[in-house]
Amino acid sequence: MPDAARRREIARHEQHTERFPSAFEKNPSSESPSPIEVFVGNMVRGVLEVVAGVRDPEQLARWMSEEVYRTLLTRTSLAARARSARRVQVYRVMHEIRSVRLSSPRDGAIEATVVVSGRMRTRAVALRLESIERRWRITALSLL
Repeated sequence: MPDAARRREIARHEQHTERFPSAFEKNPSSESPSPIEVFVGNMVRGVLEVVAGVRDPEQLARWMSEEVYRTLLTRTSLAARARSARRVQVYRVMHEIRSVRLSSPRDGAIEATVVVSGRMRTRAVALRLESIERRWRITALSLL
């Protein structure tokens, strides 16, 4: 890589870390999760609550792309119909975040894999966040 291209790449990386300085940084004095890990965990909890029928999907809309939001609405309505057909009541399940794995394939994008345990089942959730208008938004979401 020529020196000029290398300097541009370094400058671009430094610009990105100035805009999002604490995306991956953990506090070295404690084992507390980074702010982006907390955000990802909270969003995954919220998505699982929406699918379970105990949270309104509108509460998460501002942090999702339009396509992801529409997909979540579809999944939520299917889950509600299935609960209705089986005559199952809606109840709040407490989810425990087991692990959060983050990677950054490019500047302004983060891919996360989260393992979540509920009372009866453990699930994996994969999502992609992108920086849009200086705010993280979920642009891809998969519940496994």
